Amino acid sequence: MVNKLNGIMLALALLPAVASASHWGYEGIESPEHWAELNKDWEQCQKGQNQSPVDIRQTFQAHVRPLKTFYTSSPDLLLNNGHTIQATWSDEDKASYIKLDDEKFTLRQFHFHAPSENTVNGKHYPLEMHLVHQDDDGEVAVVAVMFETGAVNAELEKLWQVMPDHADKSSQLPIKIDVNKLLPSDKTHWRFTGSLTTPPCTEGVRWVVLKHPLTVSAQQLEKFTSVMHHANNRPVQKLHGRMILE
Repeated sequence: MVNKLNGIMLALALLPAVASASHWGYEGIESPEHWAELNKDWEQCQKGQNQSPVDIRQTFQAHVRPLKTFYTSSPDLLLNNGHTIQATWSDEDKASYIKLDDEKFTLRQFHFHAPSENTVNGKHYPLEMHLVHQDDDGEVAVVAVMFETGAVNAELEKLWQVMPDHADKSSQLPIKIDVNKLLPSDKTHWRFTGSLTTPPCTEGVRWVVLKHPLTVSAQQLEKFTSVMHHANNRPVQKLHGRMILE
């Protein structure tokens, strides 16, 4: 599992190359229901029993330990890989991290899906951000933040101003992004075990979905969706007996 996840994180860091080589997407014959048919290494997308995203509906009170965030550095690159808009850190920058059950996970990148991939009682939010982390053993943890339509999001606007409008294009970020401002002040959350939501759909990912949404303006949302040209959310997957904890 560790070697697999190490490989997946390398792929996540190099998504532009992966996107051009793997030919998966969200529409037509490359859409999520066909991912397992496109590459034999992606069979978990169809056969996996712990897949993401999920619908958060029935939850179990487990008094999960608080999420502790230590985001002190800024991403240095914003890229459009044809599947999402992604902000990335250099491999050497390990200053930003979370503590999850007293384990340290370093922030490697964050990206966006519209509409949201995870749902709450069947409801999609207009936008969802995934902050992807990795620990020293190669384990992956994703923190998900929901956005509902409302006031302009000032921190998102810093990213949107330099958003590449074509696939396989990137932009240097000229100003510092405060990742803390892309999280709600109340970090209560749901927890479950799942997978990456893109090929190869590798399982063993720890998911943290924050309960309280932020806002994104209608204009900001429209800019993202117009650059993507299509929805970029994988449909919710069956729980297969998994418990969602809070």
